Amino acid sequence: MSHTLNIKTAGLPLKQAEKALIMIHGRGGSAQDILSLSQHLNVKDYAVLAPQALNHTWYPYSFITPVDQNEPWLSSALEMVGETVKAAVDGGIKPENIYFFGFSQGACLTLEFLARNAQRYGGAVAIIGGVIGDKINRENYKGDFAGTPVFLGTSNPDFHVPVERVYATANIFKEMNAEVTEKVYANFGHSINEEEMELANSIIFK
Repeated sequence: MSHTLNIKTAGLPLKQAEKALIMIHGRGGSAQDILSLSQHLNVKDYAVLAPQALNHTWYPYSFITPVDQNEPWLSSALEMVGETVKAAVDGGIKPENIYFFGFSQGACLTLEFLARNAQRYGGAVAIIGGVIGDKINRENYKGDFAGTPVFLGTSNPDFHVPVERVYATANIFKEMNAEVTEKVYANFGHSINEEEMELANSIIFK
C-alpha cells in the first residue's frame, strides 16, 4: 500500500510566490483541514501546499512502534513530503524559502523527513510530534540545518507523543544546527493552542 501524490493548495500560485509553506495533516485529518490553519499564520504572500494521505492516514500504527511495522506506508509518506518539496523547488522556490507545518502524525512525519534531509530551510513548526521509531536510529539523520529555526510545541502528558521523544527530537535537531524553540504545555490536550500559533508567527513566519 502506498500514497499517491495529491497536493491541495492555498495562497499564491508557486510562480508568483517567493516562499512556500508545506503543511502536513494528522491522522484522520485532511489537506484541506490543515490548509485552513494557514489563515492564522503570517503567510499571505506564500504558496501553501498540503499533500493528502491515502485514507487520511500516513502510516497505520503509532510513531513509536518498530519502523518496519509501519512500512511500506512510512517510506511512501516520506516520499510524498519529498515530492511536495520538489514541486515547490520546481516552481521556483529556493529551499531556504521553504517552510513546514505539521500536526500530530503530520508533525512526526515532518520531523522525520527534515532530520533525514537536513539543509537550510525557511523554518519548521511541529505541534505534538517527534522523530519516528521505537528506537531512535541516529544514523538515518544526516546534514546540517545551518541555523534553520524550528518550533516544537506539545502537551505533557500527551496520549500519543511522550514528551521525552519531543525533547530527544529537539536535541537531535540542535546537534544538526537547527535553532530550536520548545514549548511544553501542562495538560493541554492533543490539539493546537492560540499561543502556539502566535509563537509560530513570531519565531518562524516573521
